[in-house]
Amino acid sequence: MAPLKLNNKNLSQIAAAGEAQVKAPTYQRGGAVKEGIVHVGVGGFHRAHLAVYVDQLMQKHGVTDYAICGVGLQPFDAAMRDALGSQDHLYTVIERSAKGSFAHVVGSINSYLFAPDDREAVIAKMAHPDTHIVSLTITESGYYYNENTHELQSEHPDIQFDLQPANEKTPRTTFGFLYAALARRYQQGLKPFTVMSCDNMQKNGSITRHMLESFARLRNPEIAKWIAEQGAFPNAMVDRITPQTSATDKTALADNFAIEDSWPVVTEPFMQWVIEDQFSDGRPPFEKVGAQVVKNVHDVEQFEKHKLRLLNGSHSAIGYPGQLAGFKYVHEVMEHPVFSKFVWQMMQDEVKPLLPEIPGVNIDEYCKTLIERFSNPTIMDQLPRICLNASGKIPQFIMPSIAEAIWVTGPFRRLCFVAAAWFHYINGVDDSGKTFEVDDPMREELQAKARAGGTNPAELLSIKSLFGDDLRGDKRFIQEITKAMEDIARDGILKTLPKYVD
Repeated sequence: MAPLKLNNKNLSQIAAAGEAQVKAPTYQRGGAVKEGIVHVGVGGFHRAHLAVYVDQLMQKHGVTDYAICGVGLQPFDAAMRDALGSQDHLYTVIERSAKGSFAHVVGSINSYLFAPDDREAVIAKMAHPDTHIVSLTITESGYYYNENTHELQSEHPDIQFDLQPANEKTPRTTFGFLYAALARRYQQGLKPFTVMSCDNMQKNGSITRHMLESFARLRNPEIAKWIAEQGAFPNAMVDRITPQTSATDKTALADNFAIEDSWPVVTEPFMQWVIEDQFSDGRPPFEKVGAQVVKNVHDVEQFEKHKLRLLNGSHSAIGYPGQLAGFKYVHEVMEHPVFSKFVWQMMQDEVKPLLPEIPGVNIDEYCKTLIERFSNPTIMDQLPRICLNASGKIPQFIMPSIAEAIWVTGPFRRLCFVAAAWFHYINGVDDSGKTFEVDDPMREELQAKARAGGTNPAELLSIKSLFGDDLRGDKRFIQEITKAMEDIARDGILKTLPKYVD
């Protein structure tokens, strides 16, 4: 059967042709629903995560007042505008695992606004009484958050532009849009909408609150006070592995499911969302579709610590040594028996003992699930994606476990090996002498320090924004990481790795 173009007209045919393998929405869309969520940053992760939860609420529970209006703020978002616009804002989620592939057409994104075309339309949409939540996946850089001072980068040219009252109707940044829309709601006597970060960063809600309130204080202290008193910024932990969509993914969708989709999403069956129950203007019943809605930020942080130290920490253990050893995909690394044993032992022996107990959560089962997810050969998750922006990852995912192990005199040899592998990775040359791109906002500084230090970690550890004195001043840590750096530089990853496996 020839593939059918994904759109409203063909939806019933697609569902019928796909039989059990293709699920498609049967709920009403368009003007029959209210768009209660405005989402900024419609990429692969949003379309595999929040949009899927909302789709399930609409399909299974008849929720009609929380459909999504997608928003793109950047010029590159024009591609998503065009892809979604050409197919009535429908798209396909392809879930892949060893058990097979399943396609699911998602209809929760009801419309899309491209800010460079009409900035006022975006402000008006956020300010509309139907909008209860403005959600974000704008990556770390979109928050203008200074990692050192923990303050808003108020001197940034884009923030400076948005702080000028004359530019209130033509903002550039997310905070410029949020402020303009909230100011309008304030004047109209409406409640502030909830600002809900879905970005993968610690204390995402607290950071969003602090950055927006800081911005608002510089514009209008009265509105800043209203936001502080009545606004809501729930913290959340999000998790679903979502690699970039490739041309072969589109071809496979057409061949296997007879769907022609301009921009499908490929992901894994696993999905998790832990969110703090802090909403200023109502919310949909997310818990009905598997989200874990918890009382406060402390509860979120407990789940977050498990994920950051075990999932993200293990990704680091796979990514940097794996790329140095010449692997291309996550599952290839896990197919190597010594590597998979290393990752498991690092989780069990060095990370797990440092983690808090959460009622109802079995850490061993979680670790087994992670190994299964990493080993999924159908996702084709590329190591360079895992290795992106390491200066923002290693200090969150690996170093806190090392610091805690120092404090309790616990084992940390494998964690030190991962840190040493990253220090070597910074040079951009793998064990066979092949060069690769190091994609990191601190690349120039990191590479200068790595060249100056060689196999001595002192130069890199001197970067105070990344490493604390508890690391620099600990003899056991310095000895362990130096030994690992020397062995990796001399023998390479695959010859050094067996020393770290029992």
